[in-house]
Amino acid sequence: MLRVFIADDEAPARARLRELLEDIGAELQTQVVGEARNGIEAIDRLPASGAQVLLLDIEMPGMHGLEVARHIARLASGPAVIFVTAHDRHAVEAFELNALDYLLKPVRAARLAAALKRAQAAGPPAAKTLETAADQLRETDGRGRTHFSLAERNRIVLVPVSDVVYLKAEQKYVTLRTREREHLVDESLIALEREFGERFVRIHRNCIVARDAVRGFERATATEDDEAHWLVVLEGIPERLPVSRRQWAMVRALVAQS
Repeated sequence: MLRVFIADDEAPARARLRELLEDIGAELQTQVVGEARNGIEAIDRLPASGAQVLLLDIEMPGMHGLEVARHIARLASGPAVIFVTAHDRHAVEAFELNALDYLLKPVRAARLAAALKRAQAAGPPAAKTLETAADQLRETDGRGRTHFSLAERNRIVLVPVSDVVYLKAEQKYVTLRTREREHLVDESLIALEREFGERFVRIHRNCIVARDAVRGFERATATEDDEAHWLVVLEGIPERLPVSRRQWAMVRALVAQS
């Protein structure tokens, strides 16, 4: 019995997949263990479902399927991903994100059965590094992420990019700071700056801040940071972050344009 999760924003499309799964029941037994109407629901419900395969639409409101696939790659025992979509333009990105298969709507029963048999034979998918997937998604799809994701006890915690005040490199990790709390993400600051360069500005060799969170600057004392003579004041954050002398002119100019 192959456990299947269906994520599609259109109810008729989800119903059609359920019907197809029933139609191929004689050659492959499946069980639908969950459904989602959008990407956020899929990420919230999928980990607890025990699904072995995710049938995933790409064009969904809010968070598209390519981003969903990237986030669930964080799960230690995530499902195989089979994209089911009306558009063929995302085929390359789908396979670069380690999708097992790519089915075009309207899906034929025989094609679905073949894809599911491949998933059953392949077992758990081999995980790609998150940074590689991030670069591929940004370069080929162009939309980037709307959320950061963190795996905690076999569930995925999503943090909206719009909530992030700053990203700071510290040893092997990057601290992601919202107004409420901190998270650690296993990504490089350089890659994050490339991906979110329109939203964040570099203030120091180890820190980028959200442009719309900057509320002003304060003079730094000599003991605060030998490289900085200004500190940035961020909305909702009591902490003051140093602006390096090298970055000062550019930071001031970019913030003034925001």
